[in-house]
Amino acid sequence: MKTQSIAVTGLVAGLALAAVVAQEKDNKKAEAPKEHPTGYTDTPFLPDGKWRVHDDARPRPEVVTPGKTAADAPSDAIVLFDGTSMDQWEMEKAGEPCDWIVKDGVVEVPPKGHGVGGYIRTKKEFTDVQLHIEWASPAEVVGNSQGRGNSGVFFLGAYEVQVLDSYDNKSYADGQASALYGWKPPLVNACRKPGEWQTYDIVFEAPRWDESGKLVKKAYVTILQNGVLTQHRQEYLGPTGHKQVANYDKVLDHGPIKLQDHGNPVRFRNIWIRELKFGSND
Repeated sequence: MKTQSIAVTGLVAGLALAAVVAQEKDNKKAEAPKEHPTGYTDTPFLPDGKWRVHDDARPRPEVVTPGKTAADAPSDAIVLFDGTSMDQWEMEKAGEPCDWIVKDGVVEVPPKGHGVGGYIRTKKEFTDVQLHIEWASPAEVVGNSQGRGNSGVFFLGAYEVQVLDSYDNKSYADGQASALYGWKPPLVNACRKPGEWQTYDIVFEAPRWDESGKLVKKAYVTILQNGVLTQHRQEYLGPTGHKQVANYDKVLDHGPIKLQDHGNPVRFRNIWIRELKFGSND
């Protein structure tokens, strides 16, 4: 009986200890989480002397809601083409309404003789931007080199990023897809097969001039084609040209986005743009 009594006593003691431990855990759960500082006012100043390290008074970034996927427009983007309307665009010639072919959620470069013909441009002008645009060359391969799936995306209406079916298609290096036409070949050829959709995500930095018209900053561009880096903050020599070396002999710091009609039925979809302003973020 004595042994049984000891066992019972031990069991009761164990249960009591377990209850105490459980209570302590519950008490810890009930405690408020530790408050962390939202910033500091006594840290060293950063090199420009305007803000301290972790400065509590420094303005926080604006909230931008991302799209559901990397291809979807974020909340601060301007949708230039949603698959239905080309109201944001006009023909380069005389500013007439855009007459490229809109069908099944895409817009296509029209055949020769259709409407006004030629390049199209946005009605709105831009400076520094992030542009998302998807394009596809014809699934049926016709022609070669620059005669195959040729178009282009122009910033400020003048600085071109080449569009071309560069899949198993030999052409000059500075005319490949995502090249800075007539200047810089892409780092790699990231083209998908003809007829498949290609994606450009482009960050363009406009050039800057001072009040006297002197160039103080060249244009730069970063390009991801199909998620692959093809240009890394590459400078432009100036507005793009054919068979000539570009230069900055004209002051041009804003302008439209322009798409090229090169006579090939290239299709585009899901075009959106974010206006940026480099050098202004505190």
